[in-house]
Amino acid sequence: MTQTPPPDLTGILTYLGRDATTRSAIIRALVEWEGRCQKNADGTDLRETLSGPIVDALYSGEPTITRRLKSGILFTMAYRSKIAREFAMGLEPLSHVWEPQTSRLLMALAKSAKTFVIGGAYAGDQAIPVAQVLTKHGGQVHCFELNPPQLAALEINVRQNSLTNVTINAEGLWDRSGFIELVGHDSHAFPIFLACNAPGAFPVTTIDAYAAASNIREIDCIMLDIEGGEESALRGAISFLEQPAQSAPDIVFEIHRSYVDWSNGLALTSPVKLLTDRGYSVYALRDYQAHVDMGNAPLEMVSLDSAYIEGPPHGFNLFATKSQQRLSTLGVKLRNGVSPKLLRHRLSSLHQPG
Repeated sequence: MTQTPPPDLTGILTYLGRDATTRSAIIRALVEWEGRCQKNADGTDLRETLSGPIVDALYSGEPTITRRLKSGILFTMAYRSKIAREFAMGLEPLSHVWEPQTSRLLMALAKSAKTFVIGGAYAGDQAIPVAQVLTKHGGQVHCFELNPPQLAALEINVRQNSLTNVTINAEGLWDRSGFIELVGHDSHAFPIFLACNAPGAFPVTTIDAYAAASNIREIDCIMLDIEGGEESALRGAISFLEQPAQSAPDIVFEIHRSYVDWSNGLALTSPVKLLTDRGYSVYALRDYQAHVDMGNAPLEMVSLDSAYIEGPPHGFNLFATKSQQRLSTLGVKLRNGVSPKLLRHRLSSLHQPG
């Protein structure tokens, strides 16, 4: 006999979520409802306030979520973050896991790359699709991740997709070897360098040291999402950053106002100066920090001098390259005077793709 559902609403949603078909039908209805009603919500983010919490309740009895992308990739992650919620709410066919335009950019760069380095690989939301592309021409991706549960998920995703070109390193990236402490929770934990090893500390290395030990002479792309540690990791890759344009890596990295002072503009921030002083051009990538199907919309980037960066503390990804032709070959549409932060609940031309 079927167990009687509990009387509270959360319990009822949890009960309904035990049946995958029912759960999927409810999620599809919620996403379609968002599409109809978001524009009339007076700036309220319907996903954050209404539909998202419903999906959290539907998944409250499920410790993980596993879905297949249209590329064939099978992806698993713990259901305990906004990334997992967004992945759960993506409608099939799934083109990516998280951040559609960042995913598109990395996949495009991977088509001609041999060596990728990803710091803050998490469960592999970007690393696994990149590795799939690199497999086609013998490329390798070197992942660095400190969080033990995410490391375990990354290992699962590598194994269940039969990828043999992913090297997983259970250490972080910094500007020197040593140890760091992670302060915070899961994907929002930020690193602090320690003078010596301590209980709960994690080892860190530099990209330069790792490359020397691994006999890596050229890196095509460096991707960093390490919650405030990006500049330190870049300083640890200085020998690659100072290479000439034909061999210097392209770089995708997050910048966030909680960690970087951009009161004088993005172009004068210390991580950007570190790159521009070495011949890089840097742009802000327009993207959703969400799972949004953008179809065939072009990659949009914003010049740093004109980017709209007002508002509460927030972050987005920057793209740095020494190649004068890179934006053209990637089909980038360069915008001025708009926000890099794409938001579904803001109808202003500042926060929507052009």
